[in-house]
Amino acid sequence: MEITDRDELTVVGFVVRTTNADELDPARARLPALWQRAGAPGAFAHVPGRMDEHLYAVLTDYESDHYGAYTQIVGIGVRTAPRLPEGMVAVRVPAAKAFRVAARGPMPQAIVEAWQQVWKHTESGGAPPRAFTTDLEVHHPDGVDLYIAV
Repeated sequence: MEITDRDELTVVGFVVRTTNADELDPARARLPALWQRAGAPGAFAHVPGRMDEHLYAVLTDYESDHYGAYTQIVGIGVRTAPRLPEGMVAVRVPAAKAFRVAARGPMPQAIVEAWQQVWKHTESGGAPPRAFTTDLEVHHPDGVDLYIAV
């Protein structure tokens, strides 16, 4: 894990509210359907101003810590948030200090292991502590980079 300055970003995408406990139960998990929707061919074809080909997952509106509810938006980075297609939201990811965790290898296992590393850091009282404000996953051809706000 390395500390870095994360730049501000605007993401347009699809949104769900969930908990990690719900995501462990296939009957209550909301993230698989969210990712399926965001990963569908042409899902963002009608969103102008796309910055790159990455997919972004924004984790925000934390109820408390990694045991509480949070909101996840999966979408694309845009230069401005224009009129949004129906069913999409725009979220501003503020610039922040963050620790970066790289997930490489077969997915989704590599990203699960990266999040387990983050949770272990949190539960052990690792420094710097998580802020539980806005976290960001950047999905790119080499894997996923997690930027955890501190």
